Amino acid sequence: MSRLIVVSNRLPALGKGVAAGGLAVALEAALKDKGGLWLGWSGKTAEEPGPPDVQEEGAVRYAALDLTAADVAGYYEGISNSVLWPLCHYRADLLEFNRADMESYLSVNRKFAEALVPMLRPDDLIWVHDYHLIPLAAALREMGVKNRIGYFHHIPWPAQDLFRALPRAAVFLSAILAYDVVGLQTRADARNLREALDATRHDLEASTPPRGTRIGAYPISIDTAAFAARAKRARDLPRIRELHRRFGPRDMVIGVDRLDYSKGLPERLRAIEQLLENHSGLHDRVSFLQITPASRSGIEGYDRIQQEVAERAGRLNAAYGTLDWVPVRYINRAFSHSLLAGLYRLSKVGLVTPLRDGMNLVAKEYVAAQDPEDPGVLVLSQFAGAAAEMEAALIVNPHDVEEVAGAMARALTMSVEERRDRHSAIMRRLEAWPVAVWAKSFLSDLQPARTRDAVRQPSDLG
Repeated sequence: MSRLIVVSNRLPALGKGVAAGGLAVALEAALKDKGGLWLGWSGKTAEEPGPPDVQEEGAVRYAALDLTAADVAGYYEGISNSVLWPLCHYRADLLEFNRADMESYLSVNRKFAEALVPMLRPDDLIWVHDYHLIPLAAALREMGVKNRIGYFHHIPWPAQDLFRALPRAAVFLSAILAYDVVGLQTRADARNLREALDATRHDLEASTPPRGTRIGAYPISIDTAAFAARAKRARDLPRIRELHRRFGPRDMVIGVDRLDYSKGLPERLRAIEQLLENHSGLHDRVSFLQITPASRSGIEGYDRIQQEVAERAGRLNAAYGTLDWVPVRYINRAFSHSLLAGLYRLSKVGLVTPLRDGMNLVAKEYVAAQDPEDPGVLVLSQFAGAAAEMEAALIVNPHDVEEVAGAMARALTMSVEERRDRHSAIMRRLEAWPVAVWAKSFLSDLQPARTRDAVRQPSDLG
């Protein structure tokens, strides 16, 4: 049986458990099933990095690769976070491209390839993850690797008119065609990539050997059953009981996001302010909990958003708060998944309103965490990939603060019968397409054609 080789920017935290619902759940399960290797950056820098540090856990080997400080500056902080991330989240105004960073980005991908090649076997399946490593397959092909290689793009793929703003865009498109299977979160993302390839087809055909690259939508999910069970158990956590007592009869609205300009946090706070302005009867009856771990400090766009969100939350509390009621609790640190699951279950409304998001697993975790007999309501941005699968949520335009405020008011007053209907409709999808099915679906398409035909059931062929 072929081994699975996973390559991503970072490795999971070994020995610290797996984040429920995260990418690591599916990948580690697939690795343990097939045996294999996971290669990623160690998170450390060294003046002269050596070969990867390899650790073994059962049938899985984890290879941690050090980088130089210059590598990190160009590959990670430069092209990955200051070019590809803003472009794919429709913020071309934040692009900071320079040729030195691009050379570093390509060089680091070659370093990943050089580290991987000695560890490969001829029948290994290679699965590359996310925008940091788009050129990896091309680098491996240049080194003679003929294995089947798949790529999954976790963030949005921008529309063609926007993608054209990317300097040296042809390099990325040519690199995509070195893969056998390319997966994206939604059909819209897959369509955007196909349109970008079609627009440069003539040039690509002249410079890139054809592989018959398969492009498709494979929406990532969570371990639905496990997360629902975790949330049910979390009711008995002392911290959750204490919070339940502290909030008392007030309804709680929760948002959980990394601190990032793509998450729409200033717009969300404006919507909360609009809700309180429009509905004075909600004063002292509803509390908003925004959990926002900091990310990527030192990059201009992130530092600016951190200041803006903190200031806006402070002004809102100053305007509406009382001696015994703080409208918004804004917390800048991460929590365990067990505690988050309990907080989701306590909350009457889940507020997931990014300006642009590849999928957004918080939306799925929030729904899975609910008590089916008395579920909360998900308010979800139309620009999150999850909206394509969760039509029973209250879908909103996050730029329209009146619409978001109105959706929150509707959610807070919705009948239990309607809440149950909406919750069960979404749960049917989450239970039918958990993260394990997502991984199996992609890996089935990545298998060589003869193997795919051999493992298909008769119903798959008709």
